[in-house]
Amino acid sequence: MEKDAWTIKEVIEILHVDQKLVTTLEQEDIITLITDETGREKLLPGREIDKIRVARILIEEMDINLPGVEVILRMRQNMIDMRRQFDDILEDLARELRKRIVQRP
Repeated sequence: MEKDAWTIKEVIEILHVDQKLVTTLEQEDIITLITDETGREKLLPGREIDKIRVARILIEEMDINLPGVEVILRMRQNMIDMRRQFDDILEDLARELRKRIVQRP
């Protein structure tokens, strides 16, 4: 998805979810909506759209309740963050090794 933020209507159409799910996820602070420049329309940032997609699967296909969805999404985000940190560490290590190889007589 190339846009930075999507309207609720677009998300409902793309993900085949109903307004109630989006509203419930917002009320439970599982997703965070933003407003457009005019302050009139609520939008969903791209990172929140994936949460809705995963939440729908967890609720509809796996029969997970909302507190469980929240825990799973938080754990999933923690894993993504740890993976990024690990990738950064590996990149730093690779840079250091390249530097040492170049400096070697």
